[in-house]
Amino acid sequence: MSLILSHIELYASPIKLKEPFVISLGPLDHAENVVVVLHTKEGLTGFGECSPFLTINGESMGTAMVVGELLAKALKGKDALDVEGCSALMDRIIYGNSSIKSAFDIALHDIAAQYAGLPLYAFLGGKKNKVLQTDYTISLGPIEKMVSDAQRIKDRGFQFIKVKLGGAKEDDIQRIKGIREQVGGEIPIRIDANQGWYPQDAIEILNAIAPYDIQHCEEPIPRWLFMELPAIRKQSPIPIMADESCCDNHDAKRLIDLKACDALNVKLGKSAGIVKALKIIRLAEQANMSIQIGGFLESRLAFTASAHLALCSDHIVYYDFDTPLMFEEDPVLGGIQYLEKGIVTVPDVAGLGASMDEVYLAGLKKISV
Repeated sequence: MSLILSHIELYASPIKLKEPFVISLGPLDHAENVVVVLHTKEGLTGFGECSPFLTINGESMGTAMVVGELLAKALKGKDALDVEGCSALMDRIIYGNSSIKSAFDIALHDIAAQYAGLPLYAFLGGKKNKVLQTDYTISLGPIEKMVSDAQRIKDRGFQFIKVKLGGAKEDDIQRIKGIREQVGGEIPIRIDANQGWYPQDAIEILNAIAPYDIQHCEEPIPRWLFMELPAIRKQSPIPIMADESCCDNHDAKRLIDLKACDALNVKLGKSAGIVKALKIIRLAEQANMSIQIGGFLESRLAFTASAHLALCSDHIVYYDFDTPLMFEEDPVLGGIQYLEKGIVTVPDVAGLGASMDEVYLAGLKKISV
């Protein structure tokens, strides 16, 4: 049986954030996303989404629309159930562009899981055998504001706080000191430098903040210095999690072989979707390594796919699904729901279980193939 892709739509979907989201790579005031809708001759429709990130995957909403049209023309007429084949075809057409490829990959998986009559997590071999509980992120900024934001996040009931760092050494140390003193010793704190430190500073900062009980540190140094990660890991009392240096399964294998990190952060927008994300997960399982499933500034649509994926391995123990909560509007129908204490529920209907409101889509810039 085949399901032939007959018509493909791409929508530029900018959504304003409630307040700027600031990391060491710069500030963002909009989620500039792209929605992909795949239609089959047989009547099934799949939804996907990506959040291009100029400073991480080298894509913007504009480039994703251009490349997306190129990919759509190549995929039209192909079998939507041949997800691996479609993924390989996209890679043959153009190198990189993992963000827009991930939107197509999610939509293809949506169709395949619908056809199988299974929720996406079950289609991928996963089970609802654990609770998904997201952290909430504090943007990089003045120490006083970061401390205040930490208290606000705790007051909202979140059980895990993620702190963006990557500024000056002494400032970053004081940020963590102030936040830990404010929220007390019970709530776990995770940090993310987004490549903001150089090796010696990273070692000094990680040792200085270790007394404040930090769960792990994401990507402490520039991604191109990944050969320095093994030495940093040896000298750090805080576990190291690879993020920007781990995009696809090839990156993951290199980092594992180098013994460069303790954990991997998997994002669909880095891996070009679920096909390669699963390969990363299998490698991490073989290495007995912990995994975080995260994302960029996607809406609940793409984060629903991430949540399905998070149910596919017991090695996935960290969940970073908070950015849809930062949007001024939510145009997603169905999808994951956020409960108290940051608990995330995953839909049990066949497929992804999430789509975009048609009225919202009608107001967006659109490309049809």
